[in-house]
Amino acid sequence: MAYQQIFERVESKYLISQVQYDELMKKLADHIQEDGYPHSDISSVYFDSDDFRLIRTSLLKPAYREKLRLRCYGEVSEQSNVFFEIKKKFKGVCYKRRQDMNFRQAERYTVFDILPLESQIMKEIDYLRNKGSQLNPKVMIRYQRDSFVGSDQPELRITFDRDIRFSTSNITLTNRHPEGRLLDDQTRIMEIKTLGAMPMWLSQALSDLQIYPTNFSKYAAVYQNYLMKGVTRKCSHYYSPQSSPIHLPLSTIFSAH
Repeated sequence: MAYQQIFERVESKYLISQVQYDELMKKLADHIQEDGYPHSDISSVYFDSDDFRLIRTSLLKPAYREKLRLRCYGEVSEQSNVFFEIKKKFKGVCYKRRQDMNFRQAERYTVFDILPLESQIMKEIDYLRNKGSQLNPKVMIRYQRDSFVGSDQPELRITFDRDIRFSTSNITLTNRHPEGRLLDDQTRIMEIKTLGAMPMWLSQALSDLQIYPTNFSKYAAVYQNYLMKGVTRKCSHYYSPQSSPIHLPLSTIFSAH
């Protein structure tokens, strides 16, 4: 199956309530349609150093930041197709490079450092993983995603993530029941991905419903509210401590800004 390996786009995230979602979908009904994969069950394993160098750096909001993750769609078996992804952000533009392989190859690489194949992207992944202190699995996050594209602008993509769960103990794509919960049932993460400026009809809809961009990151939320525990929060600036499992209501997140 053909798939896109390299992405370059502008991405904006929003935390929206169920009420905002319902009203927004009414406003966008004439402008968007479901994409080729309208409903996805996504699981991602995020890699980091033992001192969480990548996520700590990201929280400082430098001009350049990067992540390494392993992602799958749906249930996983040894031969399931999975993706190692490098995601970089530079001055507001996101760049993603990903390499596909089967789950068994990904496991062998993760545990034994056996490269699954020779490719330029795989070399970049291996370099990122091994420069300085080695990056290993730290958090597994699973969620449901609904995806839409612009009816007349297929380069515009809008996704809504819900039922977001995480695990810091059973960190594998085969974990179908992560023990932690992120956000509440009435909150969704909306992400708008464009190649350039946002269309006016979309900007107007967001303005009408008072929907504003946020710096929310799933991995950052798990790190700050669970993994850090008693660590001094030098990088923290937009979440407040929560008990485990994490269950962040929308009002709590917005009031912390």
